[in-house]
Amino acid sequence: MLLSIDEKAAKWFTNEFEINTVRMYPQYDGFGEKHKGFSLAFSAESPSNIGFTKEINGINFYVEGNDVWFFEDTETCLSYNEEMKEIQISFKETFAIN
Repeated sequence: MLLSIDEKAAKWFTNEFEINTVRMYPQYDGFGEKHKGFSLAFSAESPSNIGFTKEINGINFYVEGNDVWFFEDTETCLSYNEEMKEIQISFKETFAIN
Protein backbone atom coordinates (compact mmCIF):
# COMPACT_ATOMS: atom_id res chain seq x y z
CA MET A 1 0.00 0.00 0.00
CA LEU A 2 1.46 3.30 -1.10
CA LEU A 3 0.05 6.81 -0.97
CA SER A 4 1.30 9.79 -2.92
CA ILE A 5 -0.22 13.23 -2.55
CA ASP A 6 1.20 16.24 -4.32
CA GLU A 7 1.63 19.49 -2.42
CA LYS A 8 -1.21 21.25 -4.27
CA ALA A 9 -3.60 18.43 -3.34
CA ALA A 10 -2.55 18.60 0.32
CA LYS A 11 -3.06 22.36 0.27
CA TRP A 12 -6.54 21.84 -1.25
CA PHE A 13 -7.52 19.73 1.78
CA THR A 14 -6.24 22.43 4.12
CA ASN A 15 -8.05 25.23 2.27
CA GLU A 16 -11.33 23.41 1.67
CA PHE A 17 -11.78 21.77 5.03
CA GLU A 18 -9.37 23.51 7.43
CA ILE A 19 -8.44 20.13 8.90
CA ASN A 20 -5.31 18.22 9.78
CA THR A 21 -6.71 14.67 9.82
CA VAL A 22 -8.28 13.01 6.76
CA ARG A 23 -9.80 9.54 6.70
CA MET A 24 -9.64 7.82 3.32
CA TYR A 25 -12.14 4.99 2.81
CA PRO A 26 -14.01 3.00 0.15
CA GLN A 27 -17.55 4.20 -0.46
CA TYR A 28 -20.12 2.04 -2.18
CA ASP A 29 -21.61 4.07 -5.02
CA GLY A 30 -21.92 1.84 -8.09
CA PHE A 31 -18.80 3.18 -9.82
CA GLY A 32 -15.11 2.78 -9.25
CA GLU A 33 -11.80 2.64 -11.01
CA LYS A 34 -10.10 0.15 -8.72
CA HIS A 35 -12.93 -1.96 -7.27
CA LYS A 36 -16.21 -2.18 -9.13
CA GLY A 37 -18.94 -0.55 -7.08
CA PHE A 38 -16.58 1.42 -4.83
CA SER A 39 -14.89 4.80 -5.06
CA LEU A 40 -12.50 6.62 -2.75
CA ALA A 41 -14.10 8.95 -0.22
CA PHE A 42 -12.74 11.31 2.44
CA SER A 43 -13.96 12.51 5.81
CA ALA A 44 -12.64 14.65 8.64
CA GLU A 45 -12.77 12.38 11.65
CA SER A 46 -10.49 10.97 14.31
CA PRO A 47 -9.10 7.46 13.80
CA SER A 48 -10.19 4.51 15.91
CA ASN A 49 -8.21 1.58 14.42
CA ILE A 50 -5.48 2.84 12.08
CA GLY A 51 -4.36 0.41 9.40
CA PHE A 52 -2.18 2.90 7.52
CA THR A 53 -1.16 6.52 8.02
CA LYS A 54 0.98 9.07 6.23
CA GLU A 55 1.69 12.68 7.15
CA ILE A 56 2.01 15.15 4.28
CA ASN A 57 2.46 18.89 4.83
CA GLY A 58 1.09 18.68 8.37
CA ILE A 59 -1.99 16.67 7.39
CA ASN A 60 -2.40 13.10 8.66
CA PHE A 61 -4.02 10.93 5.99
CA TYR A 62 -5.14 7.56 7.32
CA VAL A 63 -7.03 4.38 6.50
CA GLU A 64 -8.89 2.38 9.13
CA GLY A 65 -7.79 -1.24 9.52
CA ASN A 66 -11.02 -2.66 8.08
CA ASP A 67 -10.62 -0.52 4.91
CA VAL A 68 -7.06 -1.56 4.03
CA TRP A 69 -8.36 -4.16 1.51
CA PHE A 70 -9.34 -1.34 -0.85
CA PHE A 71 -5.75 -0.07 -1.04
CA GLU A 72 -3.82 -3.36 -1.16
CA ASP A 73 -1.30 -3.83 -3.99
CA THR A 74 -1.97 -0.24 -5.05
CA GLU A 75 -0.40 3.18 -5.05
CA THR A 76 -3.18 5.69 -4.51
CA CYS A 77 -2.25 9.02 -6.08
CA LEU A 78 -3.97 12.29 -5.22
CA SER A 79 -3.19 15.33 -7.31
CA TYR A 80 -4.80 18.70 -7.86
CA ASN A 81 -6.45 19.31 -11.23
CA GLU A 82 -5.92 23.00 -12.06
CA GLU A 83 -8.68 23.15 -14.72
CA MET A 84 -11.36 21.52 -12.59
CA LYS A 85 -10.05 23.03 -9.34
CA GLU A 86 -10.51 19.76 -7.46
CA ILE A 87 -8.75 16.58 -6.39
CA GLN A 88 -7.96 13.97 -9.02
CA ILE A 89 -7.52 10.36 -7.92
CA SER A 90 -5.65 7.64 -9.76
CA PHE A 91 -4.55 4.13 -8.83
CA LYS A 92 -1.41 2.32 -9.89
CA GLU A 93 -1.01 -1.39 -9.26
CA THR A 94 2.03 -2.39 -7.27
CA PHE A 95 3.35 -5.87 -6.83
CA ALA A 96 4.97 -7.23 -3.70
CA ILE A 97 8.34 -8.86 -4.20
CA ASN A 98 8.71 -12.06 -2.20
